[in-house]
Amino acid sequence: MKERRPLGVAFFFIRSRMAEEKQPKNEPMFTTPPKKVRIVEVGPRDGLQNEKKPIDTADKFEFIRLLAEAGHTDIELTSFVRPDAIPQLSDAVELVTLVNAHKFPRKINFSALVPNQKGLEKAAELGVKEIALFLATSDSFSKRNINATVDESFERVKPVAKAALDAGIRVRGYLSTVYGCPYEGDVPLERVVSTAKRLQDLGVYEISLGDTTGVGTPRQVQEILDVLLLTMPADQLAAHFHDTRGMAAANALAALDMGITSFDSSAGGLGGCPYAKGASGNVATEDLVYMFESMGIHTGIDMVKLMEASRFMLSKLGVESASKVHRVLALDADK
Repeated sequence: MKERRPLGVAFFFIRSRMAEEKQPKNEPMFTTPPKKVRIVEVGPRDGLQNEKKPIDTADKFEFIRLLAEAGHTDIELTSFVRPDAIPQLSDAVELVTLVNAHKFPRKINFSALVPNQKGLEKAAELGVKEIALFLATSDSFSKRNINATVDESFERVKPVAKAALDAGIRVRGYLSTVYGCPYEGDVPLERVVSTAKRLQDLGVYEISLGDTTGVGTPRQVQEILDVLLLTMPADQLAAHFHDTRGMAAANALAALDMGITSFDSSAGGLGGCPYAKGASGNVATEDLVYMFESMGIHTGIDMVKLMEASRFMLSKLGVESASKVHRVLALDADK
């Protein structure tokens, strides 16, 4: 019998072959940049979930209204979790009810994170048209997050995804710890690919690749996408970066160069992960809008109105934005 190569060796040869097929190294980036990108605003959920100061539901709704006024077409509202798990999001039903009652200026895709069947039932009762499911590549992170291994969490979300799709609800997938785990360190590339494939097989329309603790680098982004794009198309992948080490915008640029045109971000750079110590906020929406628009890539977001939304929520929290773009624009606005 012919000896089989270990999976890790197979991936090494795949990357080597792709490197040989690429154009010369002096080829400039973005010879044909996309005309537009999609920004998924996660501030109301991922941006606020780790904040200790309670925010009134009415203020959360105003934040969402201002984000919509700024031109956002994709906004993640909240998560249908147990109140004791994430107290900041315990008002999910009340918040979605307020959103449903408001007449927004354009069609907006509102979504919510759903951890289990009970959460799906609540979301469906409120007419939520899109949910997001969560998987991690690391057992250690998954256990601390949802008290289940990766395999166990997959078995939990599998019936949730099927029920949602059967009900006509779109399903998006979050894959956390793609670039590294705060407890296990580096994550093997083959595990990233296999877990992403499991999410894809659930029927999700898009997988958001999360740099949960902000350890990723542009080279790592390209190496991971090199292999992932052999198994799924770029339009089924999104990038979700945290700016812990100041690499988020650079990583987004690397992902763009690889063909990714869907990006998660949080107004004002709000956010963090309650299960990943030291993980700072998501990449600021201001950073991505400034970068992409300066490249002639349309985002559909009005920076002035975006700043209004960010400053509103930052004032309620009593914190300053970590985004340099936000800070400079705020200074200009105050002159």
